[in-house]
Amino acid sequence: MYNVSPTQLDKVKELLKLKGYKLTPQRRAVVNKVLENRGSHLTAEELYELVKKECPEIGLATIYRTIQLLEEVGILCKLNLDDGCNRYELVDEEETHHHHHLICTKCGKVIEVAEDLLDVIERNVEEKYKFKIENHSVKFLGICNKCLNN
Repeated sequence: MYNVSPTQLDKVKELLKLKGYKLTPQRRAVVNKVLENRGSHLTAEELYELVKKECPEIGLATIYRTIQLLEEVGILCKLNLDDGCNRYELVDEEETHHHHHLICTKCGKVIEVAEDLLDVIERNVEEKYKFKIENHSVKFLGICNKCLNN
């Protein structure tokens, strides 16, 4: 788990303010859990379970509305990892493309691949098809090291 810095929360607060929204206590609780669990690819239900420990009055509908708002303003990104759930992760301002994911088909573990391995392929596709690629999504399905060794 990560510690949430005041700077990260201030950035979220400022972004919401620019879009005409306030950082309500419920939104703050959701943002804190997303920041604390960076890299975890949480579902709405998993986020709800984490948030309600500190904010027991919060409802699942509030979590869904908050996730939708955070996605609309560019704080969260929705991922479909072909497991029947939408998952969410923080948008990284430094990334020009989404990173890639390795998904274990046995235990469901998700591993992020930070490098963008498709630059050469993208340039070839753009040139050959006269198509400007803005982004891509890559998922590698396989078996993680832990499952291989069990």
